[in-house]
Amino acid sequence: MALVTDTLLLSSPHSTHQKCSKMSNQLLYANFMLAFYLLCHYALPQTDNFSLPLKAVNLGNWLVIEGWMKPSLFDGITNKDLLDGTQVQFMSTKLQKYLCAEHGGGSVVVANRTRPSGWETFRLWRVNETAFNFRVSSKQFVRLENQVEGNNLFADSDSPSDMETFEILRNDDDPNRVRIRAPNGQFLQTISETVVLANYEGSGWDDSDPSVFKMNVLTSNTIRGEFQITNGYGPDKAPKIMRDHWNTYITEDDFKFMSENGLNAVRIPVGWWTAQDPTPPKPFVGGSLEVLDNAFTWAEKYGIKVIVDLHAAPGSQNGRPHSASRDGYLEWGDSYISDTVAAIDFLAERYANRAGLVAIELMNEPQGVNLQSLKSYYQAGYNAVRKHTPSAYVIMSNPLDRDSKVLLSWAQAFSGVVVDVHYYNLFSDRFSNMNVQQNIDYIKNQRASDISSLTTSDGPLIFVGEWSGDWKVQKASKEDHQKFMQAQVEVYSRAKFGWAYWAYKCDSNFWSIKWMIENNYIKL
Repeated sequence: MALVTDTLLLSSPHSTHQKCSKMSNQLLYANFMLAFYLLCHYALPQTDNFSLPLKAVNLGNWLVIEGWMKPSLFDGITNKDLLDGTQVQFMSTKLQKYLCAEHGGGSVVVANRTRPSGWETFRLWRVNETAFNFRVSSKQFVRLENQVEGNNLFADSDSPSDMETFEILRNDDDPNRVRIRAPNGQFLQTISETVVLANYEGSGWDDSDPSVFKMNVLTSNTIRGEFQITNGYGPDKAPKIMRDHWNTYITEDDFKFMSENGLNAVRIPVGWWTAQDPTPPKPFVGGSLEVLDNAFTWAEKYGIKVIVDLHAAPGSQNGRPHSASRDGYLEWGDSYISDTVAAIDFLAERYANRAGLVAIELMNEPQGVNLQSLKSYYQAGYNAVRKHTPSAYVIMSNPLDRDSKVLLSWAQAFSGVVVDVHYYNLFSDRFSNMNVQQNIDYIKNQRASDISSLTTSDGPLIFVGEWSGDWKVQKASKEDHQKFMQAQVEVYSRAKFGWAYWAYKCDSNFWSIKWMIENNYIKL
C-alpha cells in the first residue's frame, strides 16, 4: 500500500486521473468478461460430465403402472374385471333389450335397443368391490330420481355421490348374470322398453325376472393403470401392494447392470401425484417420492443420468392407462395447466441440484389436446424448470396426433430444449404385412429421413424417447430380431439428444432391454 501511495503522491493530478481511468476500464472489462463467461456457462445445459447422444432406457411400470407389462399385479383384486373405466352393457333377460342412456345422456334410462353401441355402454367408476357409478357417453352419470319424487333413472348428473352409486350383484354360477341394486336398496327392473324403475324387491335369477340382466364386459377396452390398481385394491391393501412393487421391480442392482451394459441414462415416468407425496389424493398411494429419491442416488453412484418424465398429467393428457386415466376420457386442458405446472415446479425444485439430473420432460405423449393449450403449458412448464435450474434440459413431447415438426419452429425460441418423438413399428396398419427386411428398410429410410428433417443447426435437439424391439412380424428368427434392433440403434443414435428404449423390464420379452441384453439380442 505504501508504494502505491508514494507513487500517487509523486504523480501529477492529470496522470493520476489517467491511471484511475485505465484501472476503471480494466475492471469494467474484467467484469464484462466474467459476466460473459457466466452467461455462456449457465445459459445452456452443461455436458461437462456426460456426452450426447444418450443411450437410455425407460423405467416403465415402476412409478406409473402399466398393467400389460406385468398383469399379475392385478391378480389379487376382487372383481378384477370390473375396474375403473371398464365398459359394460346390460341386456334385460326378460325383454332381450339393452339398457340405454337416451341421447347418450341428459335424459332418462330406457331398455329399448336390440344392439348395443355408445348410448348402451356404461363406463364404471369403482366405489368399492361391488359398488359403482355408471358414466355415459356424454360424461354424465346415471342417478336415481329423488326418492320423494319416484324411482326413475336419469343419466344427467355431472358428479357422482350416493344417489349415483349402484351395486352390481353377480350370480354365483354365472358372474355375468347380474342384478343392479339402486341407492334406495331396491333393484332395477325393466317394466317395459321405455320404463326402467328402481323398485323391485324380488330375488330370482330366471330369464323372466325383470331385474335380471346379462352383463357384457368389453374386455378389449380394459384399462389397467395406476388408478385401477390403487382403487381396485382399495385403501387397506393398495399401500402394501404398491410399496412391495416399488421395492422389488427396480433395484440398485438394475442400475449397476445398466452401467455395465452400455446404458448411460434412464427416463423415469412419474405421475402428478408424486408431487403431493406423502399424502397424494385418493386412491393414489404415498411413498413414490422416496423411491424416486433412491433412483437418483443409485443413478449417481453408477454414472447414470436421469430424465424425470411427467408421464401422467392431472386429468389425463391422452385417456390411456399410462396417463393414469380413470375411465379412458381425456380431460386435460386449460383448466389443468396450473396443476400440471405445479407438479413440474415441485420436481424441478427438488432435483435441480442433483448431479444425476439431465432433463425434465414436461408431459408424455399428449394426444387430442388443443395445440395452443399445449404450447401455453410448455411455455409455463419451461419457465418453472428454469426458475430452479438453468442447466437441465427441458423436454417437450411431440403430440402423437400431429406432424413430428409441429413444435419445431416454435421451440427455437427456447434454450436447452429437446423435442421427444416416439417410434414404434406397431400401432398402424402400415406395418401389418411388412416382412423383416421391409421393417428394417422403413427404419433406415423413413425414420432416418424424419430424424434428419427434424435436426437443425439452431433448433431444439431431438430425442427418440421411446422405441421397442417388438414388431408385427410372425416367427422371426433371432438373427432377424438382432438386425432389427441394430438398425434402430444405428438410426436413432443420429438424434442429437439420443434415445430411450421402452422398457427396462417387461413380461413380454421383446419389450425388455434387460432380457434382450442377457440373451444377446442387442449389444451396446
